[in-house]
Amino acid sequence: MTTYSLLAPRVPYRPEQLLPYAALTQWSDAHRIWQGQALLNDPFQDFTYAAACGFRVPTGTGVTLMPLRHPHQAAIQAHSLAVASGHPVVAGFGPGAASFQASLLGAPYRSQLGAVREYVTVMRGLLEKGEVDHVGEYFTCRAELAPVPRPPVEIGLGVLRPRMARLAGEIADVAITWLTPAAYVREVVVPALRAGAEAAGRPMPRVVVMVPLALAAPDRDPVELAGVSSTGHTMLPHYADMLRRSGIETSTQDPRGNAGALLSGGAFLYGDKTELAARLQEFADAGADEIVLNVTGVHLKYGERASLTELEALLSAVAR
Repeated sequence: MTTYSLLAPRVPYRPEQLLPYAALTQWSDAHRIWQGQALLNDPFQDFTYAAACGFRVPTGTGVTLMPLRHPHQAAIQAHSLAVASGHPVVAGFGPGAASFQASLLGAPYRSQLGAVREYVTVMRGLLEKGEVDHVGEYFTCRAELAPVPRPPVEIGLGVLRPRMARLAGEIADVAITWLTPAAYVREVVVPALRAGAEAAGRPMPRVVVMVPLALAAPDRDPVELAGVSSTGHTMLPHYADMLRRSGIETSTQDPRGNAGALLSGGAFLYGDKTELAARLQEFADAGADEIVLNVTGVHLKYGERASLTELEALLSAVAR
C-alpha cells in the first residue's frame, strides 16, 4: 500500500520554523516528514530539535549531499536522529552536481557511481554491522559504531537516471526521486531498480517520489508556481538530462518555459483535489511505495498558513 508523506516546504533558518510541519505530520495521516538539502540548516539537527520539542515522527532526508560530510559522520547523525526521535529514519544521500563537488572537494568525483557505492558501504557497515574496514578511492574508514537499541535506519539514494537507479537496486534500501513524471518512474526507474536488485540477489528498494504540486484556485498562475518551486532544479545538468529522457525539454535561458514544460510533462501537478488525487495515484500505479507532497511553490508564493492548509487538504484528499 502506498503511503503519503510531506516535505517541509521551507528552509528553516531557525529550527522552530520546522515545528508546524512536524506537528502536522504527527497529527495527520502523513507517514513521514522530509527535508531536502539546504546550505543554511542541517536537517538531522532540525529533526532532532523537533523531537526534543515533543514532535517525534518518522523522518527522511531527500537528499543530503555527500560532499558535506564523511559517511562515518553521516552514519552517526542518522543513528542519533533515530535514537532521539524513537522512529525510523530514511537517510537519503546523493553526490550532488559536479560543480558542487568541485566547490568543496577541489574536483568532482572521478566516478559518481563509484563514490556513491563507497559511501553506502561505509554507512551500512557501521549501521548494520557496527564496524567497517574500508580503504577506497574516495573514502577511508576503519571504525566502529557501538550497537545500541534504536529504530531502523534505511539508507536511501537520490535517483534520477538509469545507472544510478540500477546501483540503488544493488545497494540501497530506498530510491528517492525528484521531479520525475509518473511514466518515467514506471518505464525507467523501476525497471532499472529491479534489474540491479536481481543482479545483487536482494529485494528491490522501496521507491519514494517527491512530487511538486499545487491546488488550483482562481488567483493562481500554475506556471508561476511551478517556476517558483522547481526552476533551480531545471538549471542543473543532471536534472535537465533526466527531464529530457522523460520527454521534457528545458533550457537555461528560459525559466518560464521550463516551468510550463514541467506542467505539461507531468513533473509538476496542478488541479483540484480530485484531479490531484488521480494524478498522484498514477505514481502509486507506477510503483511508488511512498509519495511525498511538495508544496514549496505555494509556500514561497503565499506563505506558511497557505502551505499548511494546502498540505492538510491534499492529505485529506488522498486518504479517501
